[in-house]
Amino acid sequence: MQIRDLPYSDPGDPDVRSGPRFLFWLGRNQLGGQLKSLSWGLLHQLAIAGLPVTVGLAVQAVIDRSGGRLALAGGLIVALGVLIAVGDTMLHRTAVTNWITAAARVQQLLARKTAELGSALTRRVAAGEVVAVSTGDVEKIGWFVEALSRFAAAATALVAICVGLAFYLPSLGLMVALAVPVLALAVLPLLPRATRRADEQREKAGKATELASDTVAGLRVLRGIGGEELFLGRYRRASQEVRRAAVRSARMWALISAVQVLLPGILLISLVWYGATLARDGRIDVGQLVTVYSAATLMLFPLRHFEEIAMAYSFSRPSAQRAVRVLSLHRSAQEATVEGVTPTGDLYDPATGLMAPRGQFTAVVCGDPDEAGRLADRLGGHAETGEEDEKAAAATPSVLLGGVALDEIPLDAARAAVLVQDKDPVLLSGTLRELLDVPSSGLVTADAALEAAQCGDVLSALAQASADNDGDPMRTRITERGRSLSGGQRQRLALARSLVTDPEALVLDEPTSAVDSHTEARVAAGIAKLRQGRTTVAFASSPLLLDAADRVVLVHEGTVVAVGNHRDLLRTEPRYRAVVTRETDDEAAAANAVNGVGDVPAPKSDDVPAMKSIEEIEERA
Repeated sequence: MQIRDLPYSDPGDPDVRSGPRFLFWLGRNQLGGQLKSLSWGLLHQLAIAGLPVTVGLAVQAVIDRSGGRLALAGGLIVALGVLIAVGDTMLHRTAVTNWITAAARVQQLLARKTAELGSALTRRVAAGEVVAVSTGDVEKIGWFVEALSRFAAAATALVAICVGLAFYLPSLGLMVALAVPVLALAVLPLLPRATRRADEQREKAGKATELASDTVAGLRVLRGIGGEELFLGRYRRASQEVRRAAVRSARMWALISAVQVLLPGILLISLVWYGATLARDGRIDVGQLVTVYSAATLMLFPLRHFEEIAMAYSFSRPSAQRAVRVLSLHRSAQEATVEGVTPTGDLYDPATGLMAPRGQFTAVVCGDPDEAGRLADRLGGHAETGEEDEKAAAATPSVLLGGVALDEIPLDAARAAVLVQDKDPVLLSGTLRELLDVPSSGLVTADAALEAAQCGDVLSALAQASADNDGDPMRTRITERGRSLSGGQRQRLALARSLVTDPEALVLDEPTSAVDSHTEARVAAGIAKLRQGRTTVAFASSPLLLDAADRVVLVHEGTVVAVGNHRDLLRTEPRYRAVVTRETDDEAAAANAVNGVGDVPAPKSDDVPAMKSIEEIEERA
């Protein structure tokens, strides 16, 4: 794979059993690039290893006053220099290619997983961790994949040099051959501690990144409540913890570097002393001593790759583990088994008993917002699965659309059939026309969707801001995440985008939570009118939206406990009334007594001044 061929047509199916297995999978899938890098690395390293021999020949030729051998040695040095230059250039080229292609593969895997999970991703993994994996962690993983082939070339060259020296001059060669393994492995006892400190540093840095990301995302809210200084203090403390962890990690790596300088220095000093003694006694030639000394000196360069691969692995392993944590998530507990099917019909969740009849507007009331979010994900085919609850998720029945399990159909078919709009939808940067240019049935126009979502004021504001576009709001650019718009405007534009798609079943999680009551009533009527004949499910607790629904379902503790219309449930179901009217315990007890619900005796009128009859409840609703 070359850089010009990116992106991959298929990044593959990664091994996500552990971080090291994932790194091994990456290296195995880039075997061709690794072999190229290894070949050029061997050429580069062995050409360097040949220099001591030619230098020794040149020195001995000068001592023997042999011009022919000196010229031959000079020619060999020039040839080796060319090979070193070519090998180094191509090694760098192939190694960087391995780095970039490995990083691109990981990024494609993350992008594919993000598209598969959608909004459910940030429910299972913190948004800051996803950012950390897709930026810094990807680079560290690519570093290890790139360094692996260079390390293999350096290790092979070291073995070749040691064997060559042992045959060339046994008296000194054996000394070097025995010392090199000690030099290469001397730092191994220090690596576990260095790795732990590096893991600690990366973990703290990841938490600091998560905190910074969450703070930036909620900056507007923090300014509204005056919480900037609180979160700034938290980030300062987190960053100082990262600094202290980085210093502790750097001290360990400095010790490893010092060991790798000290021990080779002792070897060179011993080699010179012993070699000079042998040359003085006439047992070896001066040229042979120069050859062995030069070879031992140049061996320090490939030895550095042992330190580099240790650092690369210690930094890439936690990064790979974080990537695995994201890549191991699944859309559902099962794999798609039904091809070419776009189901239609009633939307039914066997786990809770929730039924959304085809063609009706169903509102769902949950007392727990988190429970509502999880149920909305389930209706879209996003089961809560992960390492901890994989078995439990596998035992949970899939949501059915027209009797067909969403888990059993391909992702694109499931997305076309059921669309889930998250509670906090994201608006991408671009023009309004680009925002509404999404895959759709073609039966709902952008104008109709905008009208149903009551976006008239948004269009007016965009028209005023589009002086360069002849006042055309559809050509006005919207900033990233719609930050130039209010919360209610962003929510309504996101609703219009969902309405344009016109799916078989549309699931909305609190679609009107950021608008005022008058706008909310019009939005509810617009949704009911535009989605007539289509299945629509809205998770809400607003009486205005609930009153516009064809049927209302109350879900309590994960189970459907009541079904009816808004007004009937308000009269007969205390748990429904408690959620919708936000009544207190005393008010609930009073209302129960007035309506003869439960065993609570009817209170006196002066005991319940805030609510005396069910008519008042309806008025408050």
